[in-house]
Amino acid sequence: MKLSIITINFNNKVGLEKTIQSVLSQTSHDFEWVVIDGSSTDGSKETIEKYQNHFAYWCSEPDKGIYNAMNKGIAHANGEYLLFLNSGDSLHDDGILNEFHGLKKSEDIIAGDIALDGSLEHVLCSPDDSELDYDFMRFSTVRHSAAFIKRSLFEKYGGYDESFRIVSDWKFFLEVLIKHNCSYYHWNRVVSDFNTEGISERPETNELHMKERQKVFEEFLPRYNKTLKKRDQRIKELDIPLLPIIRQKLYWKFKKLSLIFNR
Repeated sequence: MKLSIITINFNNKVGLEKTIQSVLSQTSHDFEWVVIDGSSTDGSKETIEKYQNHFAYWCSEPDKGIYNAMNKGIAHANGEYLLFLNSGDSLHDDGILNEFHGLKKSEDIIAGDIALDGSLEHVLCSPDDSELDYDFMRFSTVRHSAAFIKRSLFEKYGGYDESFRIVSDWKFFLEVLIKHNCSYYHWNRVVSDFNTEGISERPETNELHMKERQKVFEEFLPRYNKTLKKRDQRIKELDIPLLPIIRQKLYWKFKKLSLIFNR
């Protein structure tokens, strides 16, 4: 089995139905499907039961949050690659999985792009391999709901860090791609339509989002992060007459990347 799709859900019956329909509409059904529900009370369980013949495994039980639910899904998945398609997200069109199976690629992570709420006017791209470095990951990320991740990476490096509420998928990519230099391929294709109503997109979680990211920075290659902080401070303090335009360009580049990451 090449692919396992993992869908997690909590009290999002409408979004779950949307996700289910997008997967069922695929022209290729060469995959297994794992659905993890956090003991929803809005009728989600009944929706899962309605489609249960399409699932290799499903459960509806209390969990400890998003990443605990994802780790449960990983534990029950058997595919070579895992795709995390949460309730509310959907595959962009009915040919995605057929094209994925036709790719002659074997990298550890094959990452496509996402369309915000399905709009091709608002596409966020995963980086090309040449762009993927620590500087890039400071401000942006690989698009999680469009990333096909080898299950062996979780077996080797562990699952998602359940101590965080929002940034554990970003932390995982930071560790396996930057620290451990796992292989990577950017599939220049819109894979999924990303639901912008999720927890990471809510304005009230922005402060928590930044605190969690900072905590990761402080724990991950702390000396390198210290160097980057010094560099950023020097850029801000530049006071040479010939450099104000360069300084402004650098500032807005970082600002733009930060805004994209937090959309």
